[in-house]
Amino acid sequence: MSVATLGWLGIIRLGLVQAALGSIVVLTTSTMNRVMVVEFALPAMLPGALVALHHAIQMSRPRFGYGSDVGGRRTPWIIGGMLVLATGGIAASIGTALMGVDVVWGTGVAFLGFVMIGLGVGACGTSLLVFLAKRVEPSRRAAAATIVWVMMIASFAVTATIAGDFLDPFSPQRLVLVTAGVSLMAVLITLVSIRGLEGKAPLSASTGTAKASEKPPFRVALAEVWREREARRFTIFVFVSMLAYSAQDLILEPFAGLVFGMTPGESTKLAGLQHAGVLLGMITVALTGTLFKRAKHNLLRAWTIGGCVASAAALMGIVFGGVMAPHWPLKATVFALGVANGAFAVAAIGSMMALAGHGRERREGLRMGLWGAAQAIAFGLGGFLGTVAVDLTRHFYGAPEVAYGIVFAAEAVLFLVAAVLAASVRPPRRAADEGLPAFGDADLVELAEGR
Repeated sequence: MSVATLGWLGIIRLGLVQAALGSIVVLTTSTMNRVMVVEFALPAMLPGALVALHHAIQMSRPRFGYGSDVGGRRTPWIIGGMLVLATGGIAASIGTALMGVDVVWGTGVAFLGFVMIGLGVGACGTSLLVFLAKRVEPSRRAAAATIVWVMMIASFAVTATIAGDFLDPFSPQRLVLVTAGVSLMAVLITLVSIRGLEGKAPLSASTGTAKASEKPPFRVALAEVWREREARRFTIFVFVSMLAYSAQDLILEPFAGLVFGMTPGESTKLAGLQHAGVLLGMITVALTGTLFKRAKHNLLRAWTIGGCVASAAALMGIVFGGVMAPHWPLKATVFALGVANGAFAVAAIGSMMALAGHGRERREGLRMGLWGAAQAIAFGLGGFLGTVAVDLTRHFYGAPEVAYGIVFAAEAVLFLVAAVLAASVRPPRRAADEGLPAFGDADLVELAEGR
């Protein structure tokens, strides 16, 4: 039985689901951690540990991907994951609010919330990307990756901006109400967008799925995928590059509050501005790739290296900004950081979609889950190490601008190392098929730099 491919409307509908997912996550990883550090004067290590927990839970992504491979359907995993994510987001906001009264009880509730967030993101996000990889025509995969990722980044910007307006004047009750409203909208958007999109019948073996009886045990399947050279190397590159990227996620808003005196609403809008910059960077790369198709491989390489170098420069600008606060143009610098980060994000998603079907058949979900787990581990470790570094440097140096500056400078060095790594790997020896640009070892380093 043949399976209909997704048209542009179907791709947009899946993009709405990804946007709904991002709208919940952005509140938990940016606003709530700032409230813990600034409003409740708790150590930055606490939100760092909670966010690291939700990333660590996403080590279950390969298992979720394998489960959707066995069942042959992605819709139940997408809907179920979104419900768990929304519930976890609300629980995390309640726990954050309780920290203002009782840190122990609040931390316990937040712990449960962030566990659910990790499970929800893992189940929903992995299955959604596999759905795209399996049901989008090869000639449309790069465009589909751009559309879906841009929609998610746009949801970061929109959610952060609107939530920022509703959060001021800040109160713990407002935080819970805003998070509950965003979570409810995310669930409704998911249910409407995914309805009837996949169909009732499981995908056939001809499209890369099989019955459960044809599946080996999970550990055997995972070992088979790990033995695939491209899948293994891509996993390693994703981990290394994301470790370099992720350390600033949890410290930028507290930095803006402590050093520049921004309110919760203002720093949330700052996060929205950063995501708007990411959006612009992604669109710019996609447009240049469309206009200069013959030079697409070289452009990807240039954007990757240039994006890393530009990210390092923007981070050093933030370092100098802390010394010159409040007279430094922090908003412009953060926007520039977003543009640099966004310059290589689209290529990463396109690469994942292209490589998901390469190698042993019927392992698309498992491969996507493996790469997602590598990214999640790197993000959790990077975010946690960033907050620990801030706490340690503040203990020794006292002044927040010095403590945060040291950490931002270290991140800039990591970005430069990533740029050197991307420039030093050999170009690919073979062309990719299915109408996509070539993806070899050098491209795997470059493309993994995206979020």
